Amino acid sequence: MAKSQTMVGVGLRSQHYNDVLESQPNLAFLEVHPENYFCGGLHMHRLKQAAEHYPISLHGVGLSLGSAQPLDKKHLQHLKTLVDIFDPILVSDHVSWSASGNAHLGDLLPLPYTEESLTNIVEHIKETQDFLGRQMLVENPSSYLAFNHSTMREAEFMAQIAHRAECKLLLDLNNIYVQAHNHGDDVDDYLSTLDADTISEYHLAGHIKEEFEGENILIDTHSMPVVDDVWDLYAQALQRFGAKPTLIEWDKDLPEFHILLAEAEKAEQLIATVEAQKKVAS
Repeated sequence: MAKSQTMVGVGLRSQHYNDVLESQPNLAFLEVHPENYFCGGLHMHRLKQAAEHYPISLHGVGLSLGSAQPLDKKHLQHLKTLVDIFDPILVSDHVSWSASGNAHLGDLLPLPYTEESLTNIVEHIKETQDFLGRQMLVENPSSYLAFNHSTMREAEFMAQIAHRAECKLLLDLNNIYVQAHNHGDDVDDYLSTLDADTISEYHLAGHIKEEFEGENILIDTHSMPVVDDVWDLYAQALQRFGAKPTLIEWDKDLPEFHILLAEAEKAEQLIATVEAQKKVAS
């Protein structure tokens, strides 16, 4: 494994395989979407090569934990096979749904924040954890529409998931920022609702702004650098919850690898700054 004192990792994408394997930069871990490796082949070979130098994090996009239908047992078995091979430092998926019947949708769709959907997703998380034999993380969503019949705030929904499923949370700070802009949420209220002990990872990503019916909305694209306001929100999270493994998430319009590393270095510097401020304050 790479000798690293860092807490920041990046997503491993095929365009950057050679950059990672040849330069072996100082990163805490590499994250991949496990669904890309279910069929083995060259990608699996490359991931095994990377795993010789870095811990691996598996961040799923296909479990559809929020679906009303049963979990896909074949998907679970494929995931468990990867867990057994790589012994990842983190296994995560999303508070969303993406499957209905035989249809698998190409997006992570939001849930209504109700007792019924809470009970359903908690049962699916517990089933997944029992099947894998380990605790998992779930990520707060990004969305562009809100359900009128929701009975609780998103932050409360996430907190209840962690409590009832006995899982951990992957706090995506870009998603919180996007939600706050699109729905008029309060980021301070969101963070204050969560328990530091339930948070095990942060995600940082970029977004774009688009106009819809005369209003600007933010779209969580993972295609841009992290904006200043999200860096500020990350600093707030570090102050409140402490340093946790942090991922720079960039999935579309991939930049040159050195740009991705510069984002990781910025996160590492911010961790050091906040930790120094805490020491002075104490």
